[in-house]
Amino acid sequence: MPNNKIFPQLVIPQTIAAGPGPGNTDERVLAAFSTAGLADHMHSDVLRGMIECKQMLREVWGTDNIHTFGVAGTGWSGLDMMFSGVQPGDKVVMFVNGTFSGIDGLSVRMKAATAAEMAKNSLNPEAASVVTINVPHGQSVTQQIIDKALSEHKPKWAAMAHWETGSGRINDLEGFSVACEKYDVLGLVDAVSSLGVSNFRIDDYPGVHGWASCPQKGICCLPVTYAPVSFSERFIDTVISSGARSFVHHPVMEARHWGVVERKDVEKGTYHRTHSAYAIAAFHEALRITLSQGLAARAADYIYHENALRSAVEAMGCEVTSNMTSLIVLNLSKDLAGREMELVQHCRAQNFGIWPTLSEPVQVRIGILNLLTRESVTEIVNRFAQAIRDLGGNVDEAAVNEALTTSYDRAVAAE
Repeated sequence: MPNNKIFPQLVIPQTIAAGPGPGNTDERVLAAFSTAGLADHMHSDVLRGMIECKQMLREVWGTDNIHTFGVAGTGWSGLDMMFSGVQPGDKVVMFVNGTFSGIDGLSVRMKAATAAEMAKNSLNPEAASVVTINVPHGQSVTQQIIDKALSEHKPKWAAMAHWETGSGRINDLEGFSVACEKYDVLGLVDAVSSLGVSNFRIDDYPGVHGWASCPQKGICCLPVTYAPVSFSERFIDTVISSGARSFVHHPVMEARHWGVVERKDVEKGTYHRTHSAYAIAAFHEALRITLSQGLAARAADYIYHENALRSAVEAMGCEVTSNMTSLIVLNLSKDLAGREMELVQHCRAQNFGIWPTLSEPVQVRIGILNLLTRESVTEIVNRFAQAIRDLGGNVDEAAVNEALTTSYDRAVAAE
């Protein structure tokens, strides 16, 4: 009898990944992944590639932190490593203004919960030592909010997302660092959406001691490669003193495989996990592309194209509520209000991958990760406008085209 459990080969069509991430992987990165000629993860070229990745990451992060490397997995793996420094009973202030900082908050509560607190609700513990500062959706975490909370609660740790993709808001990194220094707090930053998009150097923020990002957004690498992290000496001192309840995501043990042993660079690391030669090759190429383009130039490109996309979407009658440069978050015009999820599903059915927000209120998110050309943005605008028409909405095509053209022409003239 035939085996009905064997399905036909899975074929996934080409789509425009115009959401908050994963982004569109560069063809050079895909080629590096697929043409890597060996699978031995301890081969000398693989180990050399890891050392070079580590050194390039220091340049991308803008840091002299020796504990700078990649965590195998997605951004959640990097964040888990960063939060591994938090121990049960540690006092933490967590700033939340969207879906993903909210999940960070859950991670922190799980790390900080005592055994008794975990026993009460292991999937969503109410850790008494964690203070959550909730900022309304669509608003940023400001210096005033941060200073007030740290002054009042005097925690050991404080954590914040730099760019909150759930609501498209940029939070005050400078204010966070200053307040952490002022109150002697160990700052932790989720830079999943900002690294490789925004032009910043982490050594300029001495109040922050732990940083975690991801491979599939600003770095534009394959989704499952390496999540960039960077830790200060004080963070490492704290982990060595208090411990980290993790082996796989242990900040010191993982660093050894990347050639950071006893706080020094060495030519060859020590075994901690099986690394993929293919992933190393892809990650290496993604970092080369990032540094070749330059962070300042890439950040300027995002500003340039986001301005054009924003102008065109507003010309369709939508209200943009975000201030990120790789993503716009919007409310549909009044005639389509309440149909955001329907519109997103319609676009996905057309292989046009935009996203809704994942928490209330439901809004539409359109991203331009690694889509930094006028042609790409124009296609996104045209397809979004057509989706609105398909749902019965009105779009003034002439006004939209004028807004797009004016934005680009104004930017060219300014140059």
